[in-house]
Amino acid sequence: MERASKTRIICRTRRKKHVRKKVSGTGERPRLSVHRSNKQVYVQAIDDFTGVTLAAVSSVDRELRESISGTKTEQAKAVGLEIAKRLTGKGVTAAVFDRGWYKFHGRVKALAEGAREGGLNF
Repeated sequence: MERASKTRIICRTRRKKHVRKKVSGTGERPRLSVHRSNKQVYVQAIDDFTGVTLAAVSSVDRELRESISGTKTEQAKAVGLEIAKRLTGKGVTAAVFDRGWYKFHGRVKALAEGAREGGLNF
């Protein structure tokens, strides 16, 4: 069992490096970094040149917790809409999507679609 978990970690790290090799954020076009756990979804808008997080939203935020309900996919879409709203409020209209080691389907895809509906271009 121990060997299988090490292999899984190594494969995830390799996939993440392949994605991050091509994805980098700037002040005008930040990197949207996605993390999902079994129950929640988190997203940050990061400027990699200065190392600053411009905005962060998760499904456990107080503002969103009461307003969102439904499946985890619907909650991820609401998180995408919220990050788009916060970034457009700061004058950012474009972003680079960093899915990490997650496949682009399910909750990660729903978050991206929500961000696009909210006005972000990527």
